[in-house]
Amino acid sequence: MSTFSPFSKMQLLPQEEKLEITRHKSDLFIGIPKETSYQERRICLTPDAVSSMTSHGHRVMIEAGAGESSSYTDKDYSDAGAEVTSDTKKVFSCPMILKVEPATLPEIEMMNPQTIVISAIQLKTQRKAYFEALATKRITALAFEFIKDEDGSYPAVKSLSEIAGIASVHIAAELMINQNIGKGLLFGNITGVPPTEVVILGAGTVAEYAARTAIGLGATVKVF
Repeated sequence: MSTFSPFSKMQLLPQEEKLEITRHKSDLFIGIPKETSYQERRICLTPDAVSSMTSHGHRVMIEAGAGESSSYTDKDYSDAGAEVTSDTKKVFSCPMILKVEPATLPEIEMMNPQTIVISAIQLKTQRKAYFEALATKRITALAFEFIKDEDGSYPAVKSLSEIAGIASVHIAAELMINQNIGKGLLFGNITGVPPTEVVILGAGTVAEYAARTAIGLGATVKVF
């Protein structure tokens, strides 16, 4: 009596097994220098973000005082696992640099060859010498204002535009109250007083969030 097998003759032969080869994942070493641009108060990573990076085995080195303008102390970053140093050159010697504003020529001079820089680049404001300096050191510069999301939008620019739209109306409302430079009026709906009229030129993200904020304050909004 023949033995029945659900497998074919070929399937019963030794089969080649394909195993996944684990790739060595090199840890990142990120440097966060203090922003030096006029009135720049932002920082690329919050302490929570640094904590997430260090918990995954990455190193983060931050210049002392870099987070003060954003209300984060050196201790906040130290507790999150970052290495805090007062040596600016040491921070710029890291293989990866995170900045908000574009690196200046003196800052590029402090970088090592083949450094990766993630920051705003602001292409239209840079001169030829700027890109020559990057090319001389073979620096890879990634402009976050050109990083696209899956839906084709630019998340970094969008979030900053939202902030700008909201802030612009709040600043305008503060100036409107001032009798010396404004009209001494509140944006809100005051009983018996016609709502303040706000005119917005443009219909992008900044305009959208400016309109939302102005309407929320009780103003009459016209968009052109």
